[in-house]
Amino acid sequence: MAITSSNLTKEKIRKRLEEAYTDFIDCPYPPGFFNKPPRLAAVLMPLLFHNSAWHLLFIHRTHHKDDPHSGQVAFPGGARDSGDTDSISNALRETYEELGIDPSDVKVLGRLNDAITVTGYRVTPVIGYIPWPYELKLDQREVSRCFTIPLNWLANSENYITSERMLPEPFQAIPVIYYHSYNGEVLWGASARFALNLIAALSDSPEK
Repeated sequence: MAITSSNLTKEKIRKRLEEAYTDFIDCPYPPGFFNKPPRLAAVLMPLLFHNSAWHLLFIHRTHHKDDPHSGQVAFPGGARDSGDTDSISNALRETYEELGIDPSDVKVLGRLNDAITVTGYRVTPVIGYIPWPYELKLDQREVSRCFTIPLNWLANSENYITSERMLPEPFQAIPVIYYHSYNGEVLWGASARFALNLIAALSDSPEK
């Protein structure tokens, strides 16, 4: 897969996301693995244009003893609150709380299909363009640092592998994506899945 940044405008990104969206739920886990319905959640996949190329903004979550997602590379986001009207408001609220990005500064371009995570969330990845550079205000209780990765690097199949994650018996192992280290950070799991799903939606092809 390849991303041609010079030809990829915000309007093209919006169109390709619309074409790729199917309302399919991405769930690699076998029937019976979860004992209750998934909880709704959303993340923002912040797209920015830097050094003549498209990048995604990632966070490194602060370490917490009892948080299964702590210490991981991720996108800003979290569970839906009662005050959230939809997935977009959910993603923008969490991003503001974690990074200080004002919702009015985010241009929402679309979404990916919902995905089920191993922790029992049904996550909606929302794609939004943010101006760059931007003065981020990290909530250090949630986020230890932010960094960007170019889409072209993420799209290069030499930069990631697919391994197996063992599940408790009697369930079989499932495939998990692991990226190689990028500036000391390792992207893997659900966030890597979201990144590759976005790459697939935006990648160059004859009909696009």
